[in-house]
Amino acid sequence: MNKQDYEFYISGAIKLGVSFGIVSLLARWVTGNTILSSPETLLKYGITGGIGYSLMGALGLILFGMVAKKIRQSFPHHLTIGDVLRQKLNPSGYWYMICILLITSFDSIFVQAMGAAILLHIAFPIPIYLGMLLFLFVCFLIGGMGGMQRIHQLASVNVTFIFAAVIIIPVYFYIQNGVHPVYEGIKLYHPYLLYFQNTDAMVFIMTAILIGFGQVIIDRSTWQRVFILKPEKIQLTFTLAGLIWATIPLALSSLLMIIIFSGSYDNLTSLLFELINRIQTTPLVFLFILFCFSAISAAISSELQATTVLIIRNIFQNFLSLTNRDKWKLTYLTSGMICVLLLVVVSILSPSLLELLFFFGNMYASLIIPMLYIIFSKGPVPSIIPFSTIIGMICGYTSINVVENLTAIWISFILSGILCSIVWIYTVLKNRFNKL
Repeated sequence: MNKQDYEFYISGAIKLGVSFGIVSLLARWVTGNTILSSPETLLKYGITGGIGYSLMGALGLILFGMVAKKIRQSFPHHLTIGDVLRQKLNPSGYWYMICILLITSFDSIFVQAMGAAILLHIAFPIPIYLGMLLFLFVCFLIGGMGGMQRIHQLASVNVTFIFAAVIIIPVYFYIQNGVHPVYEGIKLYHPYLLYFQNTDAMVFIMTAILIGFGQVIIDRSTWQRVFILKPEKIQLTFTLAGLIWATIPLALSSLLMIIIFSGSYDNLTSLLFELINRIQTTPLVFLFILFCFSAISAAISSELQATTVLIIRNIFQNFLSLTNRDKWKLTYLTSGMICVLLLVVVSILSPSLLELLFFFGNMYASLIIPMLYIIFSKGPVPSIIPFSTIIGMICGYTSINVVENLTAIWISFILSGILCSIVWIYTVLKNRFNKL
């Protein structure tokens, strides 16, 4: 493929096999949420919650692998999720879904940037805005300018740092302290973490799996990988990536236990401060910092590249006649503006990442059935299918005043699913009557 061709920016130069496909997916999905929200889940719901968080991403990838096989068979010549939506939806449904994709894109990038800001504050004694400026500039060079080819070139390095950190650091700590003292300390100071029969944790697990699948099924960068994986390897790649991903939140949870077994804590940030202090040895501190920032930079770069492609290919290109040169110029400008916007927003807002995940959970849950309908249906899809998501979201958000957040997410999922089911039944009956 010609490097000047804009498709090179979207897909890179090679088709991915199983091994590098797994590496590429892990580099995308080991994120700031994984690093910060999985320990937060452990503290809130105990060990059961930590296991649930690992199932969230693992089953999300495994389930999407089954869907991805169908996507590749049905749309072999497309490059992005926007291409598929343009083929299947009429204009009103298409532009509505593009708006939803933009909202979830900025949510995803913002979550990663927030994670980077928290870790910069913990690791380095410099102003956060200066650290974020340098960090986002690096992400701009990788994802905004380098595209998929540069992301692939660095994916192996990112995954190496990830697994080196989650294997070496916990092993080092457990050799130093032993397993039994850690267990006894947690049993003494935090016995609730060991309580397995936790109804709230079980509800959390089921809801987290729903949100995880919703995140993956509308993730722009994951769809791009579907179209550059070898068709016969897609399902196996996603399954193995999900199984491997599940080990990372568990390793992070075990690392956190080494910090909390010796007493109380104030909050997650104080625990991460304590973790860096407890590591002591400079090489391991350096490894932990490399792990955090390589994982988050890979996730932001992937999202930045995919969001930019969505804007250029699936929005601007519908209104403008663009040459390859125009597309590259607009790509640099758009990705740069997104990075500047991120810098401003992160400097102003600082929500809890877990709360943010469940706030947008209503949106992710309401999109699952409509997206499955779009993928598996034959022919054009009526507008009610994409617009059923907004009905599910509105009912989910308004019900928060009456029910808990987790229940509201299920309301969003069920209502949009019911509407899609009604449309499907009506379509089937109509087709049968027409044949009579």
